[in-house]
Amino acid sequence: MNLLKALATVSSMTLVSRVLGLVRDVVIARVFGAGLATDAFFVAFRIPNLLRRLFAEGAFSQAFVPVLGEYRTVRGDAETKLLVDHVATLLATALIGVSLLGVIAAPLIIYISAPGFAADADKFELTVALLRLTFPYILFVSLTSLAGGILNTWSRFSIPAFTPTLLNLSFIVFALWLAPYFDPPVMALAWAVFCGGVLQLALQIPFLWRIRMLPRPAWRPRDEGVRRILRLMAPAVLGVSVAQVSLLINTIFASFLVTGSVTWLYYADRLMELPVGLLGVALGTVLLPNLSRRYADGSVEEYTRLLDWGLRLTVLLAAPCAVALAVLAVPILATLFKHGAFDAQDVLMTRQALIAYSVGLVALVLVKILAPAFYARQNVKTPVKIAVITLLATQAMNLTFVWTLKHAGLALAIALAAWVNAGLLYWKLRQHGIFKPLAGWPLFLLKVALALAVMVAVLLWLAADSDFWLQAGVWQRIERLTLVVVAGAASYFAVLWLSGFRLADFSKRVS
Repeated sequence: MNLLKALATVSSMTLVSRVLGLVRDVVIARVFGAGLATDAFFVAFRIPNLLRRLFAEGAFSQAFVPVLGEYRTVRGDAETKLLVDHVATLLATALIGVSLLGVIAAPLIIYISAPGFAADADKFELTVALLRLTFPYILFVSLTSLAGGILNTWSRFSIPAFTPTLLNLSFIVFALWLAPYFDPPVMALAWAVFCGGVLQLALQIPFLWRIRMLPRPAWRPRDEGVRRILRLMAPAVLGVSVAQVSLLINTIFASFLVTGSVTWLYYADRLMELPVGLLGVALGTVLLPNLSRRYADGSVEEYTRLLDWGLRLTVLLAAPCAVALAVLAVPILATLFKHGAFDAQDVLMTRQALIAYSVGLVALVLVKILAPAFYARQNVKTPVKIAVITLLATQAMNLTFVWTLKHAGLALAIALAAWVNAGLLYWKLRQHGIFKPLAGWPLFLLKVALALAVMVAVLLWLAADSDFWLQAGVWQRIERLTLVVVAGAASYFAVLWLSGFRLADFSKRVS
């Protein structure tokens, strides 16, 4: 299997989802703007979304996939199918209970996660009502993640990568055409989450059936494989998802700031998720099962080469994204979101958060590569210790920055903490002898830095000042931004090509 081709497949499917995600955010910004209703929805949606990343895409996937890969490699498909049945039954049972508890305890959850909302009775009640509709999403999306982990282990990467598209389509349909039928209209977004979760799970079922891994009820909570997964998963909840825990705590801080702060942070975070998803999530998806197999069969050298390949691609592709988001914050935000109820002030306030987030973009992607390097070896203790340090550092920086930088300070704390997380993970990989960088890194970094410098010069030369982007018409903004982005990307890759980079250099085959 060609890993670069697999990465391109996952990234292309993810791109479809992320582009539709941007469309959905443009639609929501246009229809609802940035105010009480959107603050309430984004808080309500963040809770199940956080649980999704903690348990479904985070701790569960990192614990489940290595054990599943080991079973398939060492024990064969029959025992692997039994493991799938046992894990799916236990997971579904637990999730039904969690979902019911979340619906019942919605007021308490909002008191804890957004205490500032308690001062406004209407805002608080609306957020509770929205949470009760969105909370069952954790049930559907966690089972979807189980299915995705199985399909990825069988190298069926495209379907799990495409699945999130259905949630975005659900948002777009409900916001554009069904919102007027709800009272208040923002309730349509909560129903979009519920329906999107159902659709995501339904899409996976036929593909599991084709590979004969469609789970059947089998209650065996004491099964050896299930217990191993649970032991790995419990500490991994924190170890893999530090950024998500920090985002939740940021919501608590933001709930005390001026109305709109939650929404500004949300839109900045959504733009950050585009490159993180296209590169970080895609690389993590492709690397984890392959690293797990290399560990299971004792291929130490191939394990190192895989990890080095992932880190080089991260630097090569994430660094220009981070720089471009910072330099082009206003052009991008104005072009995408300055329509309808989302005004110039919202653009400028969101820009502050986006620039702050961009400081940590490369580190956020690196964590997606470095953490699986430990979990592929079924080592959860080291990332968890680092996660605790990172979480404490994040909150210390929150308390330091929020007083002067407001919502942008919360974003900056997340960004700087990502570097703490990535730096400590890398240091421990080196200390434990798990990874030794291959030759050529200094020259590689020098060439990338030169290409970035040229790209920045081109972007600054072609991009107009903020007044143009805030006052120009929609098509003027689109045309100008397209020109700037294409020229910037062309200059970056042209310099890389002139310095000797070739696509074939990053082709990576595994058995």
